[in-house]
Amino acid sequence: MTTSPLLEFLLSRSRGELLAWQDQLSAARRFNRSVREVELIALQHGLLPARYIRNRKTITTEGQLRLCSASVVVVGCGGLGGYVLELLARLGVGRLRAVDPDCFEEHNLNRQLLSTVENLGQAKVDAARLRIGAVNPAVELEPHQCAFSAANGAELLQGAEVAVDALDNLATRRELAKQCLQLRLPLVQGAIAGWYGQLGIQLPDRAGSGLHWIPAEGEQGGLEKELGNPSFTPAAIASLQAAEVCKLLLGAGGVPGERTLWVDLQAMEFLIPE
Repeated sequence: MTTSPLLEFLLSRSRGELLAWQDQLSAARRFNRSVREVELIALQHGLLPARYIRNRKTITTEGQLRLCSASVVVVGCGGLGGYVLELLARLGVGRLRAVDPDCFEEHNLNRQLLSTVENLGQAKVDAARLRIGAVNPAVELEPHQCAFSAANGAELLQGAEVAVDALDNLATRRELAKQCLQLRLPLVQGAIAGWYGQLGIQLPDRAGSGLHWIPAEGEQGGLEKELGNPSFTPAAIASLQAAEVCKLLLGAGGVPGERTLWVDLQAMEFLIPE
């Protein structure tokens, strides 16, 4: 069995099973491959990029390869979505698609991870692409500066294995849930308002799964506008969303299915309603 020059290079530079970032980058440049391609080849042969060394007591090298091979779409790149994208990139999810029509405004600065004073006015998806490229160059982020809709939803969701609802618009949230069901695509949903947050999973093979707290057509939402959002609420709920995405991709742990998690950070209560 012959070994490719790229693999020989990686094996010669590895320290045990670990591959340092500089060696991963050197291999990409030397063999004219993307950093993600190098990472995939390394993981396929049991080499773990050193950036994931703190993952491996929780996620095996085989699991890390699964994440590197995965594709996730995040709809909404504001309070929830910015944190979800960052967490998934640091986790090692190889392909991310970011969907959001908006640009950063000053009122985003209190809670949106991707928002800075320097990028006010910049498209959120462009800021996401730059941020993820700086955090983990092995992750490919595909930006789409548009609103998710019935017209473009199927195209935006194409090829994804999991979708994340990080929206603050009820009509768009309903449309995303509808299209994910039609495409048999798992959907990790989240919402935030003040001290409170909610999390749910919509699974295509479980009737009635999803978030029952999403108001029906004609009902009013908008709790976020009434209660506001401090910096910690989106961070907390986005972390739970990222954990559920990881579980879905790895087939690890239990998935709540029809259950919805209610979070009250003021009372420090986590409730699953009957």
